[in-house]
Amino acid sequence: MGNELQQRLIDLFQWFDPDPDGTHLVSDHSGWWRDPVVLAGLGPALVRPFRTQRPTVVVAPALTGLIIGPLAATALGVGFVPAYKPDERHLPGPVSWAQGPADYRERNVRLGVLDRHLAPGDRVLVVDDWVATGAQLRAIYTICAARGAEPLGTAAVVDACPPEVSRKLRIRALLDAARLG
Repeated sequence: MGNELQQRLIDLFQWFDPDPDGTHLVSDHSGWWRDPVVLAGLGPALVRPFRTQRPTVVVAPALTGLIIGPLAATALGVGFVPAYKPDERHLPGPVSWAQGPADYRERNVRLGVLDRHLAPGDRVLVVDDWVATGAQLRAIYTICAARGAEPLGTAAVVDACPPEVSRKLRIRALLDAARLG
């Protein structure tokens, strides 16, 4: 990935304190979505390490995955499949659901993919903006296995996982979280 894009991602990122009495900061990467250079560069940069594996589809978890998933899919010239959260009410058709481990907030992670959009033999590139525990990725990998699809790995903007989780989920990130302060 080009150093210019990497530096823009760092420059447009900030931490903020949502609660003056709180004990932790929250990431704000909304500046990424406002910047046309970042938007143009994200898809190609995310898919570069996986292009030779010839993914047939990109899967990304809602919510920010609905932004970067299509960018990655467009860069590959393949389709995009969202992984929905259980609060999505009216999904049009049968859904394969999977439970992942607890996330960084200690919430149970459950995601679902419309069955008709993920087929046996699909070669899946999973994409996410920020990976902290890998909980959502594990749920998506489980869905892929249940549907007979092969997860090739994960492209992420930021990897904040322990190294063993990153290796297991084959995460290739544009930034390590430590670079964001």
